[in-house]
Amino acid sequence: MIKVSVMYPNTPGARFNHEYYRDTHMPLLKKRMGNSCKSYTVDKGLAGGAAGAPATYVGMCHIFCDSVEAFQAGFGPHAQEIMGDIPNYTDLSPVIQISEVVVG
Repeated sequence: MIKVSVMYPNTPGARFNHEYYRDTHMPLLKKRMGNSCKSYTVDKGLAGGAAGAPATYVGMCHIFCDSVEAFQAGFGPHAQEIMGDIPNYTDLSPVIQISEVVVG
């Protein structure tokens, strides 16, 4: 099992519409990826590790797939549409990491 983490840095003055991300963008991604996307989560940053520190990321999602190949097969054909939707909820550039899930 792999996890694709898409994280949006908490940048002062940046725009991020959490409702659109949760209610429109992520369901679009799931619909296009179909069974390649086993599940996903959406996070909204609240705070950093130190008292009073801002969250490192304003928002993020984690997409769970059986393998990198399964992710690529599900995402690749729809990448242009999915990535093209980003300006509808943010002006930030995402940080992306693919991880192997070793404990679930």
